[in-house]
Amino acid sequence: MKKTILSVLGIAALAFGLSAPANAQFRNELRHSVAPCQGSGPAVWVNLTEVSSSRGTIRVQLYPGNGDDWLERGRWLNRIEVPARAGSMQVCMPVPRTGDYAIAVRHDVNGNGRTDLRTDGGGMSNNPSINIFNLGRPSINRTRFSVGREVLPMTIRMRYM
Repeated sequence: MKKTILSVLGIAALAFGLSAPANAQFRNELRHSVAPCQGSGPAVWVNLTEVSSSRGTIRVQLYPGNGDDWLERGRWLNRIEVPARAGSMQVCMPVPRTGDYAIAVRHDVNGNGRTDLRTDGGGMSNNPSINIFNLGRPSINRTRFSVGREVLPMTIRMRYM
């Protein structure tokens, strides 16, 4: 009986096109807490550098490490929003379980909830180059990283126009 229920749930997940890591749910808005990064993980301790100002908010989003979900609207797993702080700042991002992920960061300088190319900034895991040819959407292969049971330190450099 238990095996049948698990099979049905697995088929249902495939039918809905869910490709996130097992047990992961999309669109979890989290309050920032350093606690997951002070334990044994899994989590990512994100050090953001070159934040341009202390105005607005910083949004950090964790995505499954696959091309189908990367940077797709509503396909993020966890989101944390914090007030911006000029220079460097740290954000602890818990991950649902060990596996492959990617992180995208946006600095909404005026707090209007929209991306303003002239003022807002962004960054991504592995700090891929962003240019006119990829229009700020580097492939998942350039941003993906693996997290085990540890707290993974990561530095993301913010970039502005």
